[in-house]
This record gives sequence, C-alpha cells and structure tokens, in this order.
Amino acid sequence: MDAAEGWKSRTTVEDMDLAVRVGLHGWKFVYLNDLTVRNELPSKFKAYRFQQHRWSCGPANLFRKMTMEIIYNKRVSIWKKFYVIYSFFFVRKVAVHFLTFFFYCIIVPTSVFFPEIHIPLWSTIYVPSMISIFHTMATPRSFYLVIIWILFENVMAMHRTKGTWIGLLEGGRVNEWVVTEKLGDALKNKLLSKVVQKKSYYERVNSKEVMVGIYILGCALYGVINGHTWLHFYLFLQATAFFVSGFGYIGT
Repeated sequence: MDAAEGWKSRTTVEDMDLAVRVGLHGWKFVYLNDLTVRNELPSKFKAYRFQQHRWSCGPANLFRKMTMEIIYNKRVSIWKKFYVIYSFFFVRKVAVHFLTFFFYCIIVPTSVFFPEIHIPLWSTIYVPSMISIFHTMATPRSFYLVIIWILFENVMAMHRTKGTWIGLLEGGRVNEWVVTEKLGDALKNKLLSKVVQKKSYYERVNSKEVMVGIYILGCALYGVINGHTWLHFYLFLQATAFFVSGFGYIGT
C-alpha cells in the first residue's frame, strides 16, 4: 500500500483505486476459491439504486482520472496497460452499461417503427442467452429466475448508465456517498420500527423508470397493431419490469 502511494479519496471507489495502482506496480493478486464471507443485500430498492449508482459512477470517474497515469506507467508491459484501459475499465465499467441500456431498452424497442431494419437474432437472443446461462451455472438453484433477472438487469442498466455518464463527465453527484442501508436482523427483532414505516404511494414512484416503461409499452402496442414479428412479447415483459420498479413494487 505504501509503495502504491497509499489510500486516496479522489473517487468513491478507493479500494479499486488502490488495487489498480498496486497492479500497476507489478504486484499480482491471488483469488482464494475457498474463502467465504457473510454478505447482506441492501434493505430497500432505493438503497440498492444508490449503491449501483456509486458502483458505476466511481469506476467511470476513476477511469477518467487514471487513463494518463496508466499510459505513462513504466513498470508494466504495453499489453498490461491495454488490458487495464480497454478490458477492465472501458468494456466492463463503461461500454457494458451503455450497450445494455441503449440497445435492449432504446434501439430494440424503437426498431418496431422501422420494419425495414433487421436486427440479427444472435444479438437479441443467442448472445444474451449464453451470457445468462454462464451466470446461472454458479447458482443452478436460481435458474428459474433467469428471465426475471434479465429484465431487472435491463432496468438497472439505466441507473448504471446515468452513473457512468456522471463519472465520466464529473457531474454534480460524482462524489456522492449514500451509505447503503442494511437492517440485518433488526426487522425480525422489531428494533427499528421507525425505519420500516411505509412510504406513501407518490414517494415510491420513480419517474425515470415509469417514462421508459411507457415508451417501451408504446413500442409494444405499435408492434402488436402492425404485426411486427415477435418483438412485442419481449417489449411487454420489459415494460412491465420498468413499471414494477417505477411504481415501487420491488419491496424490502
């Protein structure tokens, strides 16, 4: 840590910042397969959204600040620099969020208005199916949730894309840190009764998800009326996912 200039607070992902700098000093990490730790999910969907914003905004902002530092680094090979910039940062921390949201939630729905445009099946079915299968191989007990997981990930891609934009452009919320609320056994023991008070209907509504859901639903209805192949089946499901999220029915 000392050789890598220690802990820096220039982004909201200080641990990733340190890990990248240590890697650029030539150190290698060992992944321990047999090491397990307890993990707790965010207690509310709003807390989960804030967490995902931080996890997408922070890496994008770190990418912006470290690109030249990586290029001018003299301790690692050109191949290692290329891997860190292209694969680790650009593809995994930036491109994947943009591709998921804009392609599956904007381009694919909009294509129903242009029947002369043909989107190949490999991009809409084969590749997503393979990715989903690979993800569920580690947890086969959750295989029955794979369709719901895909739809939910597309919804979250909107928040991750927004966070990535803010990180790249250093927008107003770039250094926002909202502690992820995790109640643990407090609900079971009734220790935090004030925390779990039900919110009003209007407080639960998330306008961004609702607007995207309305757009996708409109595309689906247009596809049904004009007989546009099979896309409307997917669009109805995706619109439903946005509405469930937008109207706050994901739960605690």
